[in-house]
Order: sequence, then structure tokens, then C-alpha cells
Amino acid sequence: MITRADIPRTRRWVVKIGSALLTAEGAGLDRQALGGWVDQLAEWLQPGHELVLVSSGAVAEGMCRMGWDRRPDTLHELQAAAAIGQMGLVQAWESCFQRRGRHTAQVLVTHDDLSDRKRYLNARSTLQTLISLGVVPVVNENDVVANDELRFGDNDTLAALVANLVEAELLVLLTDQDGLFDADPRSNPNARLIEHAQVDDPSLDRYAGSSKGALGSGGMHTKLRAARLAARSGTATIIASGKQPDALCNIAAGQELGSLLVPTQEPDAARKRWLAGQLQARGRLSLDAGAVRMLRKSGSSLLAVGVTEVEGHFSRGEMVVCLGPDGREVARGLVNYSAEESRRIAGKASSRFEEILGYMDDEELIHRDNLVVL
Repeated sequence: MITRADIPRTRRWVVKIGSALLTAEGAGLDRQALGGWVDQLAEWLQPGHELVLVSSGAVAEGMCRMGWDRRPDTLHELQAAAAIGQMGLVQAWESCFQRRGRHTAQVLVTHDDLSDRKRYLNARSTLQTLISLGVVPVVNENDVVANDELRFGDNDTLAALVANLVEAELLVLLTDQDGLFDADPRSNPNARLIEHAQVDDPSLDRYAGSSKGALGSGGMHTKLRAARLAARSGTATIIASGKQPDALCNIAAGQELGSLLVPTQEPDAARKRWLAGQLQARGRLSLDAGAVRMLRKSGSSLLAVGVTEVEGHFSRGEMVVCLGPDGREVARGLVNYSAEESRRIAGKASSRFEEILGYMDDEELIHRDNLVVL
């Protein structure tokens, strides 16, 4: 279980920065503040460290550009403000990171993108590639096509889903509050900061309030919910105030800042449990004895060469169950090829995929990271 002392050794972070930290009190984006965040992130982004940034601020920037002094109430106006402001938000991050010799990439997703398994895997592959290239993905919700009202909690939730997606070790939620307290610190001077807790502790639900800001809606409860979502992949979460000087640098150094909420399971166990229990199977793969033996003894990926039969109708990224020669379920996982493609490559070596399909997306039919042996 992660402690503060472990944080300097973590490798991959997802950092979400809220609107209150990126905007100049209704005057659009605070470019100086963005530059300060980039300086801290670039300091941490030394060799061996990886980052995905989830950024708020698009609606606030759009409001400023349009001269609006009040957050819109209607969905289409919110979507318009987000579309207008997204231009300035991306330009600001790109210019700041380029001064530190870093490229950025805009990644717009919706929650639906991360619930659809095919798009989930496509997004995962893209983010993994960007990270491997040393590029900083700047992720935001694709508000223009969102079918629910934009909520302050959305980017907290989105950041947690991105942490699941890239298997981050740490999710940092930076806000204008010092962390999670056992009472409202604005009305109770004796309120105590919860510095460290297990994320599934039921007492935390009593502490999470519902404060709202002018540029967003929601409160600490959205951050607690996000921390619990992140924990399903074994990701720890820090909720901290970005108003503190050098907040990210101090977190990276393992200093006591904000609330550290830790998962109760190790990363692999948490992700495997999620795969085993949360997804409905769309098809079945029958395996030969050799494939079953490799899965059970070495924890390897499932290769198409060990598949003898494919049943069902499924798309890339959907859940399938794997059956042994005796018909018993031995594993389940997220498949990298559709049912039709899987039938064509079943029993074939990976080196023949391009010959058979005309392309090869992945060498494995199911990658071991997306496979749980039962």
C-alpha cells in the first residue's frame, strides 16, 4: 500500500488541475499560473517519469472570449463556451510546454468513449504511444458532443477513468481546497485534515461536502468518487490545494500535502478483480491444452495460435470468456480483434495476421494486462 515515502518513486501520474487554479477570477485563463504549473510538471518530468494532464478551464476561457459574466445555464451555451475556450486552453498549454522543450497533444474524449471497449482500447493505445514518445497528453472531455450537462465533477471523474486507462500509479487532483476534512473548515475552525486514509473507508462519505464555485459545480464528493474509481486499477489519489506554493514539487518530494487516499489492493489485483466482475461477456474462445497451461503457469498473454474455436458476436475491446478443452471457464479478458477477425486468425501464428487480415493491430488476441485467469 502506497505511502508518502513511496511517491518520489512513482513513475506515471495523471494530474487534474481545476478551473479555480487556471483562471483569473472570471477573466479567462491565467497564463502566468499555467506557466507556473508547467515549470513544476517539467521539473518532475525527468527520465523515467510519465505524465497525463487533465485540464479544466475551457468553459471559463470561452466565457471570457464571449464577454459573458455568468456561467450559462443551457446545455448548448455551455457546449459553445467549451468549444470556444478549448482553443485558448490548448494554445496556452502548448506554448508553455514548448518553452520547456516538451510537445503536447490534445485528447478529447467522452465518458462513453471509455465505456465502449473498442474505443477504450483505441484511446489506451493512443495515450500509451504519446507517453512513449515523451509527449504530454492534455485530456479534456469532448463537451461539444456530451449529452449531459457539464459538471465540475466531470473532469475529476474523467481523470480517474484516464488513470484506469493508462494504469497510473498516482492520480493528483489539484483544487482550491486543502484536501478532505472531517468537517467543513470554512465553518468549523476545529476541522481536521484527513492526511491519509483507505479510499473505501465508509466514514469518508460523511466528510465529503457539496461546495460549489462560480466557474464549476460539484464539490469534494466528486473527488472522493474519482478516487474510488481510480482505485479499481490500484491507483492512489492525492487531493490537494494548488494554492500552496510549489504544490506539485512538494507532492513529488513525498511531503505531507493534502489527503492521500490509497486503494486496499495492489494494482494487478485491483484491475483483475474489475475485469473478472464488472463486464458482461460477449463471446467465447475455446483453447487447446497448451494455451491453458501457458495461461495458468506463466500468466502470459493469449495468442491466437492456441484458440480452437470462436463463438459469439463481439467487437474489439469487448469481454470474452476462455474455455479449456473440458468446457470449463479458465479466463476472461478484453479481446483485441472482433469475432470475425478472431475466427480467421484462430490457430494461426501472429506472424500471419497481416497475411490473413491485411494488417496487424496487436500480436496477442488478449493481452495479459487485459486478461484474468480464474
